[in-house]
Amino acid sequence: MAKIDKSFVKVRNLKKYFQTGTQIPFLKKPPAVKAVENVSFDVFKGETLGVVGESGCGKSTVARLLIQLIKPDAGEIIIDGLAVEKRGGISTRDLRHRMQMVFQDSYATLNPRMPIEESIAFGPISNGKKPSEAMLESKHFMDQVGLDPNIYLHRYPHELSGGQRQRVNIARALAMGPEVIILDEAVSALDKSVEAQVLNLLTDLKSDLKLTYIFISHDLNVVKYISDKVMVMYLGEVVEYGTVEDVYNSPKHPYTEALLASQPSMDPSRKLKTVPITGDPPNPINPPSGCKFHTRCPKVTDLCRTVNPKLQSTDNVDHLTACHLASNVTEVDVLNAQKGLNS
Repeated sequence: MAKIDKSFVKVRNLKKYFQTGTQIPFLKKPPAVKAVENVSFDVFKGETLGVVGESGCGKSTVARLLIQLIKPDAGEIIIDGLAVEKRGGISTRDLRHRMQMVFQDSYATLNPRMPIEESIAFGPISNGKKPSEAMLESKHFMDQVGLDPNIYLHRYPHELSGGQRQRVNIARALAMGPEVIILDEAVSALDKSVEAQVLNLLTDLKSDLKLTYIFISHDLNVVKYISDKVMVMYLGEVVEYGTVEDVYNSPKHPYTEALLASQPSMDPSRKLKTVPITGDPPNPINPPSGCKFHTRCPKVTDLCRTVNPKLQSTDNVDHLTACHLASNVTEVDVLNAQKGLNS
């Protein structure tokens, strides 16, 4: 990755497998869902990294691994030079002072028996702040997210709209004083007009509070609007990483090309003659050999079926992709791949 020394959030070779059954002694280990496989990326301070991909590609699992809601099987997470849960690094408790998360379901993340004032103050109180001080600060955070404390402070979650509840969740995250906020499909359940308001709110908060975002979404237009860089995931792996301009204007991976081609258009002259991508992703319990996308790729070669491409620079050093077509593949490589298929 470029400028690794200056990255604020650094992730290296993150891996997470979920067992599909209970391990019984002396018997064969049950198969595992390979949810995240060797994921690496950097986020610089003040940036927004957009994470995109189909459902089940591992986006939300990466988010939960970052904030330690689930523990990784392998890999390293570094925040501002401090490795998480490593000797001489940072503990999970301290991590969550510096990193917070806003989830997709705005209702499920709020306690239905707790008024908004207490919901926002709960985190700071749990971390040692005086209740009276935390309750007073709740009003300030409600103001920051555009909710009038005089109206909403003592209301319960069921008395709020989806957009208002999501604003409360953003206020809860801000109450912990984080430097990084992970937004996991935080606007996907909102009406478009409300979505635009929340996106503008997030943009203003990022500027005012010097925040860094990791923004997970399936909406490519939203990601393009709010992000500085984009990471494309497929079946637990990163297949493309770069600036918004590079990825959207000059995609290097066939999967990224298919995602961009699948976007709805208001232009009546823009009609798709062929479906950009067909079929379902392979089974993550038993993924295919070689490139995991080769079973759906229109540009597949023999090399793709046998050798899994590494994430590497393209013609632009900051634009990375995991595709043989974008790298210097030789005829010898193809011949060796064909021999492997025939043997």
